[in-house]
Amino acid sequence: MVRGKAVIAMSGGVDSSVAAWLMKDGGYECIGITLKLFVNDAVGKPKNNSCCSLDDVNDARAVAYRMDMPHYVLNFTEEFRDRVINRFIKTYEQGATPNPCIDCNRFIKFSRLLERTRQLDFDTIVTGHYARIERDGADGRFLLKRALDTKKDQSYVLYAMTQDQLAHTQFPLGELTKPRVREIAEAQGFVNAKKHDSQDICFVPDRDYGGFIERYTGKRSAEGNIVDEEGRVLGKHRGIIRYTVGQRRGLGIALNEPVYVKAKSVADNTVTLGPEESLYTKSLTANELNLISYARLEKPLRVTVKTRYLQKEQWATAEQTGEDTLRVDFDEPQRAITAGQAVVLYDGDVVVGGGTIKLAT
Repeated sequence: MVRGKAVIAMSGGVDSSVAAWLMKDGGYECIGITLKLFVNDAVGKPKNNSCCSLDDVNDARAVAYRMDMPHYVLNFTEEFRDRVINRFIKTYEQGATPNPCIDCNRFIKFSRLLERTRQLDFDTIVTGHYARIERDGADGRFLLKRALDTKKDQSYVLYAMTQDQLAHTQFPLGELTKPRVREIAEAQGFVNAKKHDSQDICFVPDRDYGGFIERYTGKRSAEGNIVDEEGRVLGKHRGIIRYTVGQRRGLGIALNEPVYVKAKSVADNTVTLGPEESLYTKSLTANELNLISYARLEKPLRVTVKTRYLQKEQWATAEQTGEDTLRVDFDEPQRAITAGQAVVLYDGDVVVGGGTIKLAT
């Protein structure tokens, strides 16, 4: 008997391929869908670049064919340009540092794809993310939880999922390790069983974010002053979009001691440098708030917090200060809290929610 109808988001990688196999093996009627998110020429990439390339589509199609599963490619380039690439550029131009992977999950994979899933009369979206979804028996809310494989856990980039999205999503890899996933792929003879994981932003594989923005917009980022904490001019920067808080390399400044980007000001087009100790702050404010385990934080809550994907969680107190605002006070000062990045709150393995960092104090 068919347990349900699942749309598998297939990137061409090993994780989504094994997720597809687990669902089909578990009795689901499945179709594979690969999302076309951008045109390589439009973002200045060679046509054979690995991510979102024809090779990825072919790998996804080959795996689907091996499982006798229909496979389709959906063109979401317009939505991706408007909601991810343009937002990425705007955030940098405003002096912050964005996280486009979170925006892609928020606006494309679990929003537009869910809409298309319903149009196809399917029940659930399935991805190869390492995370878990459970339902709280007490109040019925859906919970997002860390993967059992903490080294691969991706709950940080999924904090923006809504209750509706969680209710119609499955993460089959949430209780597996990466080595086990590769074992399954090899046992099934998948062409991508040994394929390397993608580590870069898909549309900026060379990590030259400033160069990408200039090529994409056709605008040269204006040079400006690099100053110290007292406002003394130390040199010239190559455009404010090329710098982020905490950066040490590539500053083009030679001083007697190590210095780091402490702040950026769009208003006067300056980059401020300071010593290591100047990067530490104890509080932050955030907006674009999304709560998962609670409808609202009615009182200050003790949580552990991440302000970067690979950061070790830190103890803090979180307080909702408005309908869409949050304040987090850390027990210990934190290094290089950066506007535009995500702050994600945890209660044990459960993701309480998160938001976009606006200001560190």
